Amino acid sequence: MIIAQLSIAPLGKGTSVSAYVKIVRETLKKEHVTFQTNPMATVIETKDLTTLFHVIQKAHQAVVDAGAERIITEIKIDDRRDKEATMNSKLESLK
Repeated sequence: MIIAQLSIAPLGKGTSVSAYVKIVRETLKKEHVTFQTNPMATVIETKDLTTLFHVIQKAHQAVVDAGAERIITEIKIDDRRDKEATMNSKLESLK
């Protein structure tokens, strides 16, 4: 399982980005991937890198389609190969 942190920030569109976060969340819902949004980013869980990059590209394009002319997209990927890891399993390990 791939776990990735995604942050997409349009520049020059004011100080609030909540409308764009909503657009990204709707895009991820349509792609049927598991995700959680926190105050700083959205964490996505996919079965492989191909799926991850596909949904990130869709999310990035959705922000472009919403009118953003400059976008900073940050991705942090946790690709654990030694055992199955999910967002939930990572949180459970803290207990």
